[in-house]
Parts: sequence; C-alpha cells; structure tokens
Amino acid sequence: MQFHHHGYVSTDPRVQPAAGVGLDRPDDLPETVDVLIVGTGPAGMITAAQLAQFPTVSTRIIEQRPARLAIGQADGIQARSVETFQAFGFAERIIAEAFRITEMAFWKPDPNDPAKIVRAARTRDDPTGISEFPHLLVNQARVLDYFAEAMANAPARMRPDYGYRFRDLEITDGDYPVRVRLEHTAGEREGQSRTVRAKYVVGADGAHSRVRDAIGCMPQGDKAFHAWGVMDALAVTDFPDIRTKCAIQSGTGGSILHIPREGGYLFRMYVDLGEVAADDNGKVRETGIEAIIEQANEILHPYTLDVREVAWHSVYEVGHRVTDRFDDVPADAVGTRTPRVFIAGDACHTHSAKAGQGMNVSMQDGFNLGWKLGHVLAGRSPETLLATYSAERQVIAQNLIDFDREWSSMMAKRPEEFESPSALEDFYVKTAEFPAGFMTTYQPSMIIGAPAHQRLAGGFPIGKRFKSAPVVRVADANPVHLGHHHRADGRWRIYAFAADPTLVGADVSVLDRWANWLGAAAESPVVAYTPKDADLDTVFDVKVIYRQEHTGVDIGAVPTIFRPAVGPFHVVDYEKVYATDPQVDIFAERGIDRRGAVVVVRPDQYVAAVFPLTATAELAAFFDQILLPPLEFS
Repeated sequence: MQFHHHGYVSTDPRVQPAAGVGLDRPDDLPETVDVLIVGTGPAGMITAAQLAQFPTVSTRIIEQRPARLAIGQADGIQARSVETFQAFGFAERIIAEAFRITEMAFWKPDPNDPAKIVRAARTRDDPTGISEFPHLLVNQARVLDYFAEAMANAPARMRPDYGYRFRDLEITDGDYPVRVRLEHTAGEREGQSRTVRAKYVVGADGAHSRVRDAIGCMPQGDKAFHAWGVMDALAVTDFPDIRTKCAIQSGTGGSILHIPREGGYLFRMYVDLGEVAADDNGKVRETGIEAIIEQANEILHPYTLDVREVAWHSVYEVGHRVTDRFDDVPADAVGTRTPRVFIAGDACHTHSAKAGQGMNVSMQDGFNLGWKLGHVLAGRSPETLLATYSAERQVIAQNLIDFDREWSSMMAKRPEEFESPSALEDFYVKTAEFPAGFMTTYQPSMIIGAPAHQRLAGGFPIGKRFKSAPVVRVADANPVHLGHHHRADGRWRIYAFAADPTLVGADVSVLDRWANWLGAAAESPVVAYTPKDADLDTVFDVKVIYRQEHTGVDIGAVPTIFRPAVGPFHVVDYEKVYATDPQVDIFAERGIDRRGAVVVVRPDQYVAAVFPLTATAELAAFFDQILLPPLEFS
C-alpha cells in the first residue's frame, strides 16, 4: 500500500481523499446520474466499487431491501475472486475470516455393505498450483460488506441507496436517455413512485431481473428436473469429515455436497431430493427443513446428524439458462449503435449452486463492465468500448452453463451409473482450473491484441488473467508478488521485461530506448493520453522487471518512466522497479523470451497484448484504438 505522497497521513490509509462527485454527494437519490445500478448483489457491488474510483462519474446503486443483506445464499469464493479482492484491497482481511478449502473428500457406498458410506478418496483442492491465492468459503453478505467499504473509501464516496424497487425503463433522447421508474419500498414514502434519468443502467437484480425483461433479453436453456435442499446448519455429528468439503454418494442413490463454513462450526449441505416430475409445478419447493434433515441422515448412514440450528434453508430445482445478450442492443443492430442498458450476474446466467460459480462469475461480469463504463464516462475511451462487454461475457456465461450441466448431472448420478469408481473425483481434479476461474480467455478485439508475439511471453497468454509470480522490489529488497500491486483503480498496466544480458549478441540497451520513447515520444501512449499536469502514471502504471538479482540493479540509472515523480510534492515512486527473485525466476516461470518482452494488462487484470521491446509503433497503434486524446479527458 502506498500513501503519504499527497502529504503525511495519520489516519486509515485505505480511505482515499474524496474528489469530484465525492466532495458533495447528495444524501437523496438525484434526478439524473451517469450510471444507475439496480441491485446490491455481487455483480452490482463490484461494478459500483470500480466506478467509485472515477470521481467525475456520478454513480448510484439502488436496492429494494431496506438495509444490507444479512444472510447470503452464495458462499464459495474461488481463487480468481480472491485475486480480484486483492485488487480492491481486502484479500488479506477476508482470507483471515474465511474457511480455507485445502482438499475434498469423496464418500461412496461401502463395497461390503452398500447401506453404509465410506471415504473412498481425498484430493487436493489445487493440485497444480494454479494460484497463490486460496479457495475460500465465506458468507456472501461479508463479501458485499467489503465492497461497500471499498466504495465508501473511494474518491466518489459511494454507498447503496436502499428502499428502491425498479419498475420499468424507457430509452429516449438527450444527455440522460434512460428514463427509469422506481418505487419506494420503505420509510414514509413507501409505495410512492419516482423517476431517475441516467446515461447508462446496469441491471444486477438477480435471476428474476426486471431490467432484463425491460430490454427484451431472453433466457435460453432448460431445467434438469432435479431438486436439492440446501441448509446452513449447526449440528452435532459423528461424521468424521464435517469440517472437510465432501461429495457424498449413498447406496440409496441420494447424494450430498457438504461444505464447511467460516467460523469453525457452521456448515452448508446440498441434499439430493431426487428427480422432479415435469408436472410438479414447483411443489417440490414446499419441502420442509425436517424432510431435508431426514434425507441427509439417510444418505449419511451409518453416521448421524443432530441438527441444532438452521440459519437458512431453501429448496431449488436445477436450471441452466443464459440470456441471448447482455445489453439492450439486438443482434441485428450490433455495430450500428452502442448499448445504454446492461445486465450482469444472475440476471444473465442461472445454474446450480454446487459448482460454486454464481457469485464468482457475477463479480467478473461487474469487474469487466465497471472499468469500461468508467473509461467512457470519464472521456478516456470511445463508446464503442462498451460493446465488448456483452461480446466477452456472454461467451463466458455459456461456458459456465456447459460446465455446470456436466458437474451437476454427475453429482446426481447413482454410484453404479459411473463408468469407473473414481470418475467423480477424476472429473473434479481434471477440471479444477475452470471452477477456480482461470479458464476465461477473451478473444481478439479492440482491447485484446492478436497473438503474433505470444511466444515472447508464453506464460502470460493473451486474453487470460495475468498470472502473478514472485519478484524482488529493488529499492527496499522486499519480496513481493508482481500482480498484487495491480489495484482496481482503472489504470492500464504495462510490464517491461528486460533482455538477458548474458545472451550472446543481446541488445541490452533496447529496454532503455523503449523506456525513453515511452516517456518522451509524442506518439507514446503515456505521452499522448496522460492529461496535462497529471501524474505520469495517471492512466498507465508502467513497471520494469530485470533479469538479475536486486543487488545488480543501479536504481539511479533506471529510466525515469519507471521512477515517476508523483503527487503535489513530486516525490519519486520507487515501487515500479523489480528484479528476479532468486528462489523463483519469473522469466523462467512465465516463459519470457531472452530478448525481453512487453506485457500489457487491462484494468480488470486480463492480458491484453504482448509486444517485443522494439515494437513501439505496434504498442502505440494498440492504444490508439482504445483511448481518446486528453483534450477530451475529464
């Protein structure tokens, strides 16, 4: 964490100085806003938290509940989400209070007595080390609390506006073309209507989204005609793996997905209630908690479960649906106009809860959309940027539905229906990268470059998230993870990896020439798109990684683009110069070419492009299609 560069700070350094709309934020919902977000679930809150970093953008987020969420239905936090929490500044704190999953146990019918279950296998949760961050379980309500804190501490000083229900919207003309009709749901004005006009609307209002219906998006998919009871409970039991994540298949055919919760005592169980008749018409959802507990005990035999308290329970039927688009632009109008209304999270995709994907994928929807809206409304990028949201996230949602359909159907199978006894655990291990959130690959677009130079940095695949690795900060010899300094502040990251000075014929001066061009040439994106009188790293956070150890780097000779003067006192930022960690060589780990490379990373942590250090014209051309001149920047 960096602070003091604007003057001495003795209070909480996580609280950024208020700026722009955060200096005089009205308490009541105003009549006009730049962005109106409907719904304070994970998708809505991360979108708001990202937009709160843009102080010139007026954003409000509304919720029909009168107050914060008390009990969340989602609790699985995949490693990709924890990476995202790091960008918003609360990964360490939420890890400390969460339950960490390190392995999964698989229970099956005892071959000698199928009426009983026995532990058949244990698998590591992350056997290949795909992330340095853990797989967590924590109440969704706490995740939302952390995003609310990030919003409140950001320059725009955002906070949710509770007690408003979305009724409908109409897209008209003018500076604020989306007219939204709301209804008060609490307080003295309960039942009264009011209208807000917005430049853009984000519908993060859940599986029964009214915003989705208002723009004519159609959920497509089907039901699996299978029901599950779910409960968060405190119980006394002799089941030995009550504090371990488990997939349990009984001889009677019923199954349980068991998930320990944070705090050391609470757990969640998804209990198989069996197939549902096509003409059931939702009757299975009336199944009471006593029946769910009874079914759980039958599956767990010979073990018993004495439930002492149920914090929350529900019954749901598995469905797999994804909308045909994620914004208000019909397929036949794509490319002819830019979107004004977007949907995110469960409003776009619904699936079973057993893969732990709902909250995680929803947050990536919001992270993807938030910085794009911020860039457009702050004048950094053209409106065409907004079309990439639906193009990128709709594909990811369909991949999620396909994965969840296979996983949930396997969980519902009887043991004898599998081709091999280890089929379930084999699938869990083989597909670990997908539920962890690391299979997302965005295709070439205005913000994803072509793979022409991918060979220069094979371990940073273009379109995938930037996979961090250990380095050593030169100025203070501190070992750090390179990607952990990527904050959700709306900036692009440019990482320059130096050439190998031991390579025969290597041009070791190529890095200095590239750095001098980036810091001074008129066509450099840093020069071209940084506002006048702003800090040099306002739009681009440029870092260098040297191949030698930190003792071999003369920081005084490092080009100034990597040592920018920042803040009103023009003090030097020393946290952009890194060297190789002697324990883990990032150049070897990430396949960096010995001639060096440039890796460009989007504000949402996805690799956008890879270039040689000599390709200055290509780097400039890449950003020329994304960013606007600073005269239009606000």
